[in-house]
Amino acid sequence: MFAITAARTDKDDPLSGLEAGERPDPEARDGWTTVTVRAAALNHHDIWSLKGVGLPAERLPMVLGCDAAGIDEDGREVIVHSVIGDPDAGGGDETRDPRRSLLSEVHDGTFAEKVAVPRRNLVPKPAELSFEEAACLPTAWLTAYRMLFEKARLEPGSTVLVQGAGGGVNSALIRMASAAGHRVYATSRSEAKRERARALGAYAAVETGERLPEKADAVFDNVGAATWGHSVRSLRPGGRIITCGATSGDAPPAELTRVFFLQLQVIGSTMGTRDQLKRVAEYCARTGIRPEIDRVLPLANAKDGFAAMEQGDVFGKIVFTV
Repeated sequence: MFAITAARTDKDDPLSGLEAGERPDPEARDGWTTVTVRAAALNHHDIWSLKGVGLPAERLPMVLGCDAAGIDEDGREVIVHSVIGDPDAGGGDETRDPRRSLLSEVHDGTFAEKVAVPRRNLVPKPAELSFEEAACLPTAWLTAYRMLFEKARLEPGSTVLVQGAGGGVNSALIRMASAAGHRVYATSRSEAKRERARALGAYAAVETGERLPEKADAVFDNVGAATWGHSVRSLRPGGRIITCGATSGDAPPAELTRVFFLQLQVIGSTMGTRDQLKRVAEYCARTGIRPEIDRVLPLANAKDGFAAMEQGDVFGKIVFTV
């Protein structure tokens, strides 16, 4: 089968380890099955893998990719949940299993004509969603869904800040939060991305680091060091920061004095469960809300998509079709 593989890792030149070519077809072990991939979505996780983060040299070569939608062995249209874990080990939540992994970390990923996954990791694809739209859900939209609806614990009409307007998680947060009735502020250095954020439903989009005209009930921050101080200062007393990443670094000043004096909450969130993936797919099908897709490329041109993501030239998701 044709696949996109991490053949080498290099933290300074990650794309140098990217290779396209033939790989053996996957074999499904006991309790697993194979999916014929129709569409797969690119994530920052794939760039980090090429840098060697979470992907040691002894596991190379590794087929990259976490997200996919396709056809299972019984001919059903399905979405692949990329968290490989045991719900029982995590108290009913596979993302809390200490041994969990994502596809492309221990097991070959989705940037291929076929992928092998545990049977329980498949959820039905609603007919209302295209394969390209469905492929955007398992990482970015699932992460945003859990942050917004489980972790933030907001009432409709709340004020929220999304740090960074362009990425897949953030564009999903803007769209879902505005649809849920929240007043959404978004930040970006780029006026073009601020305009796109407003088009997605943001009440206002401001320059990164700019003071908001009002305090937020919750801030969604996956940037980390570059935005942390602004996130803390943007919250009302008792507000919450929900974080799912730290793309600019994870060691900013914690501003603990402000955190305890204003009784702020810092809440971590990682991915979501299989059941939550099923719900986010149904949410999109019923509401008509769809993932923002930056571009669709054939899998053979995957390197172009990787280059665009590494350069930050993205708004929404990059999708590969097979």
